[in-house]
Amino acid sequence: MALVFLSGALRQEAVLAKVLGRCEQAQIHQGSVEGLVERVQNPAVHPVLVEGVGQVEGRLLEVSETDLDRLRYYAGCFGAEGTVVRALTAEGGHIDAISFVADVCDDDPKSEAVPMDVSARMAEEIMAFYGRKRPQQITKSLYSMRIRATSWVELQKQPDHSDRDLSQDVLVHAHRREYMNFFAMEEMDLKYRRFDGAMSPVVNRGVSIVGQAAVVLPYDPAMDAVLLIEQFRSAPFFMGAKNPWIWEPPAGLIDPGETPEQAARREANEEAGLTVGHMDYVGGLYSSSGALGELVHCFVGISDISNVEGGGGVPGEGEDIRSKVMSFQDFMDNVDGNTFVDMPLVTTALWLARHRDRLRAST
Repeated sequence: MALVFLSGALRQEAVLAKVLGRCEQAQIHQGSVEGLVERVQNPAVHPVLVEGVGQVEGRLLEVSETDLDRLRYYAGCFGAEGTVVRALTAEGGHIDAISFVADVCDDDPKSEAVPMDVSARMAEEIMAFYGRKRPQQITKSLYSMRIRATSWVELQKQPDHSDRDLSQDVLVHAHRREYMNFFAMEEMDLKYRRFDGAMSPVVNRGVSIVGQAAVVLPYDPAMDAVLLIEQFRSAPFFMGAKNPWIWEPPAGLIDPGETPEQAARREANEEAGLTVGHMDYVGGLYSSSGALGELVHCFVGISDISNVEGGGGVPGEGEDIRSKVMSFQDFMDNVDGNTFVDMPLVTTALWLARHRDRLRAST
């Protein structure tokens, strides 16, 4: 057995339970350590311990060697390693314990640590790869993991289905996380209640997990025109499409802490150099509910597109984007001619066709 001093996210019961793989039943004591401070580590925006002037509060817990190995793995994903510290107990005594301390902290003083439920969801995904991936392989995916976890927590806030009880109507027999990088691939063996009231046979389903995204179609009522962007898309290329350069509205994943509207405005600026004014919400739509775990929030935004400058995407994200202004008539002719293959683009185009007169009259 080993004594560990836990602080940061590991001090949270929900996170610790995911890391250890069980609800912790062992006795936990309060303690503190001098010479360590908590800092918020980027890009995951998780609290880590670093050396510094001060004192950090935490918890003392006796764990098995297996538990300790799991804790080392989790902490290693955030750049922290096990080290012996001198802890002060609540009773006033001192005792040696193992804690997890980072050498370097890429911190942002303005950042706040992620909420506990997001940390717990991230811990669940991290530990699914315990023994399968090295901690350093997990580290590079922490930010996208945080996007997925934030999206999951937000969707858990939705009201329950009026006619369904998920605890009874969807039964999961096995859950496997098969792949994780920028996106993730998960599989489940499950059965669900059919419309005749009986449960289905156990079926296997795989889903690519993305998170939530925002899309905005910029429309200029004065010009009666829209702005589109074009860029190379790997998914059509992987599928064998002969033209993987796709016309789209500005779009991107919603960063943790952003609202869908804020994300849409940011993407319009990054990808097309636009400042968007009034925005109408088209809807939150699953782009491919049979296979893709992505909820897309679609907007139409009023913009001055008479003199577009800037944009082009974020070079550090491998983006290479060009934009094009298209009259509304040409735009709809292309929709009718099946030129466009991006579903959010066609969806926002059809919404604009229904609301165009109102938008032009209000400006």
